[in-house]
Amino acid sequence: MIRKFLAERISWILLVLFLQLLALFMAYLDADLGFDSMLYYVFLSVVIFGVFAVFRYHRETKFYKELSERENNFDLDSLPEPDSPFEQLIDQSITHPIERLKVEAANSQQHLEQEKDELLSWIHEVKTPLTTMHLIIDRIGDSQLKAELVQEWLRIHLLLDQQLHRKRMPFIENDLYIEELDLESLLTREINMLRSWCMKKGIGIDVGLPVRTVLSDAKWLAFIIRQLLTNAVKYSVYASEIQIKSGWQNGQTFLQVKDFGRGIKSKDLPRIFDKGFTSTSQHEDNTATGMGLYLAKTAAIPLQIEICADSTYGSGTTITLSFPEKNTFVDIRGM
Repeated sequence: MIRKFLAERISWILLVLFLQLLALFMAYLDADLGFDSMLYYVFLSVVIFGVFAVFRYHRETKFYKELSERENNFDLDSLPEPDSPFEQLIDQSITHPIERLKVEAANSQQHLEQEKDELLSWIHEVKTPLTTMHLIIDRIGDSQLKAELVQEWLRIHLLLDQQLHRKRMPFIENDLYIEELDLESLLTREINMLRSWCMKKGIGIDVGLPVRTVLSDAKWLAFIIRQLLTNAVKYSVYASEIQIKSGWQNGQTFLQVKDFGRGIKSKDLPRIFDKGFTSTSQHEDNTATGMGLYLAKTAAIPLQIEICADSTYGSGTTITLSFPEKNTFVDIRGM
């Protein structure tokens, strides 16, 4: 800061030094002025100027030191108090835009919250006619037509469900209730939802659960498993199989969903949980949204579930959920 202060005041310092040299030069030319007396005057002037410079350094740099040390945020209380008119000008140039941005941010947040609430309300309203539509479809006698309608109904239902959980995800930590869950009953509900789709593709699901219970949140764990099963069915080849198994490894319970579909290329594997990423090998697939695995990964984080993928292109994909130990849930709200 000293170097910056001297650089800022260099013109004033040079002016003072020039005036002192000018006084000595005039005393040298004019014997009546007294060179020794002028030299003494110049010495006192330089000393006084040095003391004055030190005083001004501490006074003028205090504001800028506090300004440089504050965190880069919108907290106006952390701004230093200005003393001089120039410091007040700087303070105003900082506080006024921040206050304006705060107002705009609050208005935008309010607008986003209103849109979110309206969308959630719309999704819930749409679910009622969807339920009625499913009951009507169940009364159709033509089995082929019924299967096709159920398939399309399921696609709409899953998209709405995904959108509903996506809007709730920023507040997921307020919605957690950790309890001991029975994996078999949870998987049964999710498999039954996809049963018509599996039957259409001739896909069988083999479930083996040596470890039958886990600690987690029922609603959000079901959502994660729903995304994994949906992807597994979608990318499985016809008349293949999906294997679901649980186990215990390295002190953690795990749940695996394995399909024998087209698999994932090695270059794509690190990116499959990225938002909006779809396969580079099937980039023309317009039905892929790139959101399922991203949302599953996002929901798994507050549940402290590790989710990883292993795949060989052309041989299928295995997604593994590794659940935390019981004592790690102490800090999770809802216990």
